[in-house]
Amino acid sequence: MSLDFYTIDDFDIEDKTVLVRVDINSPVDPNTGILLDDTRIQLHAGTIKELSDKGAKTVVLAHQSRPGKKDFTTLEQHAEALSNILNHEVRYVDDIFGSNARNAISLMQRGDILLLENVRFYSEEILKREPELQAETHMVRKLAPLADYFINDAFAAAHRSQASLVGFAFKIPSGAGRVMEKELKALYNAVNNVKKPCVYVLGGVKVDDSIMVMENTLENGSADCVLTTGLVANIFLLGAGIDIGSYNNEFIKNKGYWDYVKKAEELLKKFEGKIKIPVDLALYIDEKRAECPVSELPNEPIYDIGTETIKRYAEIIRSAETLFANGPAGVFEMEDFNIGTEDLLNAIASSKGFSIIGGGHLAAAANQMGLSGISHISSGGGASINLLAGEKLPVVEVLREVASRYAQGTNHN
Repeated sequence: MSLDFYTIDDFDIEDKTVLVRVDINSPVDPNTGILLDDTRIQLHAGTIKELSDKGAKTVVLAHQSRPGKKDFTTLEQHAEALSNILNHEVRYVDDIFGSNARNAISLMQRGDILLLENVRFYSEEILKREPELQAETHMVRKLAPLADYFINDAFAAAHRSQASLVGFAFKIPSGAGRVMEKELKALYNAVNNVKKPCVYVLGGVKVDDSIMVMENTLENGSADCVLTTGLVANIFLLGAGIDIGSYNNEFIKNKGYWDYVKKAEELLKKFEGKIKIPVDLALYIDEKRAECPVSELPNEPIYDIGTETIKRYAEIIRSAETLFANGPAGVFEMEDFNIGTEDLLNAIASSKGFSIIGGGHLAAAANQMGLSGISHISSGGGASINLLAGEKLPVVEVLREVASRYAQGTNHN
């Protein structure tokens, strides 16, 4: 499908200064502070390399975690990892838009790559505001005059209206990077060409996102069936009147999701038969996996869906023409409790239907398994799930708006 916003192909970037926003937020060891995985850095390396190879002075903007988290740290290790991946020096500057950063940008030569400091070290970055207001933040006003173009490649953060993501597009010509372009082509193509039956597999711990997707897609008829797993399934088991034990009730309350039990009850009644809940579960008892039917649950931690549920879900998955999945089925990091997640991923991969896996943990599990039968594995769980739910992504809306504005007579080259 044709995209109604600009990409790298629309700009003559040789000898030009290009700001590129990526999402290289990576796992960090909370005890040592060492970067544990460079998957996301590798993902965006292609866009950055293309800009550099075409002679751009490439200034990279990125974030790592958020204030208050143990992995909220500098981007010095990210610069080193990116340098190794590209086999090209990536200079790191421990400044975002101060004099050190601006001076470093002004001294860049064609082909140079510069990584600025974690943009979330700047307090205005994490404020939720309309894009037009984000364009007036100090970061945008200080950096925009130094750049010729802005390329947004941070699809995984496309559902957020933050200064570094939406502000620059109002100041300088802007377009999508290769990751953003690829993601949107795949997702919009899937949404606009849904073949029936369409099945959603929703799990993990982000209950609010899953319920939003579930309600919207069942309401508009794009989803024929929703299979629940993970914490999402536990909420719906409660909504169906099943006692899952005080331990699991407290876990849900501590996560702040107890109010969603009533919502789950309403959705089960409204879309009778379309929302599937587990018939058996795997519990953590004496440090081992123990399965039992949902009608006989002891007061023990629920860590996975059970074998009978996996079997029933796999049959539904194999009959689907379109599949969307987000969130693991259980505590897949533990060997005894990765069965549900891996078996459902295998069923999706072996299905004849078009399949999309949301980002985050489920995408990581799919990548670790080396599955080849999945049509598209997204880099962004929150962004992809919002898009599939019919929500507008602030980053995409801004790219469309500025493309429309510049198309009315502005020459980018």
